Amino acid sequence: MRLSSVFTIAATFCGAAVLCVVAAGFAVSAVEDGSRRAVRDMLDLRNMVWAEVDTDGLQVFLAGTAPTEAARFKALSVAGTIVDAARVIDQMLVQDAADIAPPRFSIEILRNDRGISLIGLVPKATNRKALLADVAKATDGAPVADLLDAADYPYPETWPDALAYAVRSLGKLPRTKISVSAERVEITAMVDSAEAQRRMETDLARSAPDDVRLALDISAPRPVITPFTLRFLIEDGTARFDACSADTEEARGRILRAASHAGLQAKADCVVGMGVPSPQWARATELAIAAVGELGGGSVTFSDADIALWAPQGTPQGQFDDVVGQLEADLPEVFALQATLPPLPDESAPVVPEFIATLSPEGQVLIRGRLNSEATRDTVNSFAQARFSSDAVHVTARVAEGLPKTWPLRVLTALEALSYLSNGAVTVTPDALSVQGNTGRKSASAEISQFLSEKLSGSEQFSLDVTYKEALDPVAGLPTPDECEAKIAAVQTGRKINFEPGSANIDSAGAEIMDEIAEILKRCGEIRMEIGGHTDSQGREGMNEQLSEQRAQAVLNELRLRRVLTSTIDAKGYGESRPIADNDTEDGRETNRRIEFRLIRPEPVPEQQTALESLEQPVEEGPEGQDQENTTDEQN
Repeated sequence: MRLSSVFTIAATFCGAAVLCVVAAGFAVSAVEDGSRRAVRDMLDLRNMVWAEVDTDGLQVFLAGTAPTEAARFKALSVAGTIVDAARVIDQMLVQDAADIAPPRFSIEILRNDRGISLIGLVPKATNRKALLADVAKATDGAPVADLLDAADYPYPETWPDALAYAVRSLGKLPRTKISVSAERVEITAMVDSAEAQRRMETDLARSAPDDVRLALDISAPRPVITPFTLRFLIEDGTARFDACSADTEEARGRILRAASHAGLQAKADCVVGMGVPSPQWARATELAIAAVGELGGGSVTFSDADIALWAPQGTPQGQFDDVVGQLEADLPEVFALQATLPPLPDESAPVVPEFIATLSPEGQVLIRGRLNSEATRDTVNSFAQARFSSDAVHVTARVAEGLPKTWPLRVLTALEALSYLSNGAVTVTPDALSVQGNTGRKSASAEISQFLSEKLSGSEQFSLDVTYKEALDPVAGLPTPDECEAKIAAVQTGRKINFEPGSANIDSAGAEIMDEIAEILKRCGEIRMEIGGHTDSQGREGMNEQLSEQRAQAVLNELRLRRVLTSTIDAKGYGESRPIADNDTEDGRETNRRIEFRLIRPEPVPEQQTALESLEQPVEEGPEGQDQENTTDEQN
């Protein structure tokens, strides 16, 4: 073979090899570029712009700094959906995590008839055994299920106050859920009545720590109203309800709108309860209230399905007949209407006999007027003594003839109505019964109206003029904690609780002061207070501190003997450490030997300076140009 032919063949093979190498290079570049672009586009679509993508042959390299470990893993997963996961090489870093924030400590306390459950996370520093003992003590030994976890982190300063308040509240509520956190306590509970609901809401709000927010949801079951009563009247151009009952919220709204159309301007409310005589209650009351409005006065009283309508004196007979006839035609079948148009007064008629009973603010009851027999007077006297007090009743009523047969029943009914008041009077005449006075219960007017509607027939008229006084309300009239502290201080002004020399026994004069303080604390309810015992500087310091502690505890025991609730009152001895006078004189030492009552107020939570605020503060320089902090350190 010629040499030229060999070179030609060799050149052909070399050219083919070079061409293959070039073609392979282009193919690899195409694969790398395609993989890189596809992975890059998908990461950008998932907002992972922090990731960097590179390729080397079939391998895909992911680099960059991921914000979290989860983000790094997600980037790997996204790349694995584009290329084979075995081709993905992880070269990513994870951004350094900030200091882990402490967990949010909280407890859910559930209580029902079967016991108590504690669920949540508490600080490891919490004495779990003491907490369970406090819960058992507050609930009279109810079984407790401890489902709490603990974490070893510092807790907010308000956590102990919030937890202690929740445990105290738990003892007052047999069915409740209490959610506790350092800054908030939420209480959801059910009580037996609306009165208990109002009293519990006030009690819980008064005893809450100042540095903890409180959310209350106290509910009460709908009351059973017997008889189902409503009384609407217009007197001297003023419309009002003496009693109002509704079976649903919708019916309540309809009744109040009807009263508003009839002239009611003052705020009114209807009790939503059970016991309605007919589903058509709202319709019937709307019609009757509208009838009173058309008459321009008078009253309408519902006692279940019986309706008593009284028109104003002087109403034209034709107008009365038209209004009553229309009302009778429109009322649902179950309701029975009895309408009365009182005659005009006859000036020549004889003097109308009366029976009058008055109740003074001090609790004294004076009974005067007319009774129909000696037996009736004895019955009235016994009944009044049973309702009020045997020492408080004074009877000056005289026996007279010509009184109605129903007079004794009406008199006893009036005395029963008087017992609903704090002070006031009831007047009985042959045709009417009136009740007027003051009360500390918002529901008293409705209760009296309901009672009279049940006891009196529809043909007998009664009138109410009952005023709610907040000062007489045993709940709303409670003094504030600051007022309680001031009243106790006033009792000790000019006198003091003294003890027998060198002992913790209260002398006779001190016992009298304790009686007055106990009465104040009973009116104040549960307030957080400390009884502090103090001595003079004579004797050893340790013995003085022990003696002052014993005396403070003796005062606390005396309060317990007087049936004062002391679960929120602490006793502490300070010995001679807090003098208020000179111990070098006899008068000064006498002044320093004392018992002090003071409110326990939460410590204010100090505001912590943020890092930004510390950087913004100018650096104070010392006299030689050194900053103030370094100068202070050198002096120390």
